[in-house]
Amino acid sequence: MAADKENKQGEELKKDEYESLADEMMKYNNRLKVEIQVLEAELQVDTRDFQFREDFPEKKMKFLSIENPEDDSKLLNASCAFQVKARVPYLLKRGQALITFESEEVAQNVIRMGKHSVQIEDEAVEVKAQPVQLNSGVTFQVHVQLSDVKINVTGIPDGLPAEQMRDKLELSFSKSRNGGGEVECVEYDHQSRSAIITFVESGVAGKLLKKDDYPLYINQKCYRVMVSPYIEKHLEKFQVFSGTSSRTVLLTGMEHVSLDEETLEDFLSIHFQRGKNGGGEVDVVKCSLVQAQIADFEEETDSHVKRMTSELKSL
Repeated sequence: MAADKENKQGEELKKDEYESLADEMMKYNNRLKVEIQVLEAELQVDTRDFQFREDFPEKKMKFLSIENPEDDSKLLNASCAFQVKARVPYLLKRGQALITFESEEVAQNVIRMGKHSVQIEDEAVEVKAQPVQLNSGVTFQVHVQLSDVKINVTGIPDGLPAEQMRDKLELSFSKSRNGGGEVECVEYDHQSRSAIITFVESGVAGKLLKKDDYPLYINQKCYRVMVSPYIEKHLEKFQVFSGTSSRTVLLTGMEHVSLDEETLEDFLSIHFQRGKNGGGEVDVVKCSLVQAQIADFEEETDSHVKRMTSELKSL
C-alpha cells in the first residue's frame, strides 16, 4: 500500500512538472509569435519605404547632330546618364514648424540653445529647437545608351508559330540587299507581336534605322514591319542614405498659437534671422497649425546634407 501511494505521488509530481513545462513552452511560443509579428511589420515598413510610387518626371533632351560623320556607327554612339534622388518625406505634426537656414553652423547653434522665446504679437511663446531625424532615402544613376547592334521591330503579322516566326525574322533581316546583315539572335514576343533583332556587326542597325519600315516576306506575301532604335538602360551607384538634416531645425510647442500659418512663419523668420537670438539668414520656414502635413527633403548635390524643399503636402 505504501509503495502504491509513493508511485501515485510520483506520477502526480511528474504530471505537475509536465504541466508546468508545457505552460512555460506555451508562454515562450506566444512571445515568439509577438516578436515575429513585430519583425514582419518592420519589414513591411522598410520594404514600403523603398518603393517608388510616382512616375519619374519627363526630361527634355537635345541631341546635336554630327556633321559629316566618318561612318554610320557614330550616329548610334549616343548615351546619357541621369542622377536620380528620391525625396524623403517627413511628418510635420500640428503645432510644429521646420526652419531651414542658409548656414549649417547657424542651424546647429539654434539646436544647441534648445529653448527659444519667440515674440508673437503680444505673447512670448516658448519653442523648442530639435534636430530633424530623417528616414532612409536613395540615390542612383540611370544610364541610357542607344544600341549600335540592336533594333526593335513592331507590327509583326500574326499567323505563324513563335519558332517559325523567329526563323522568318532572322532570314529576312539577314538579307544584305534590303540593308540587313548577319543576325546574332532574335527575341520574339508573340503576344505583343514585336521582336528585338541583334546583329553581329555594328553599323547594320544604323543603316536600317534610316528607314521607317522593313520588308518581311511570309508565304510569298510582303509585310512592312516598323523598325526603331533599341535603348539599353541600367542602374549604377545605387546608394541608401539616412541621418539628420544639417540645415533644417524642428520647432515644437506652438499648438496653442491662434494665427494663420503664413503670419506665424513671418514671426519665426524675423526672430531667427537676428544674430542676437542665435540665428542667421533663413532659407525657408514651414508651419503646421491646423493639421499634420508632409515635408519633402532632398539630398544636396555636393554632400549628404539634406535640405527641405519649399512645399508641404496635407495628409
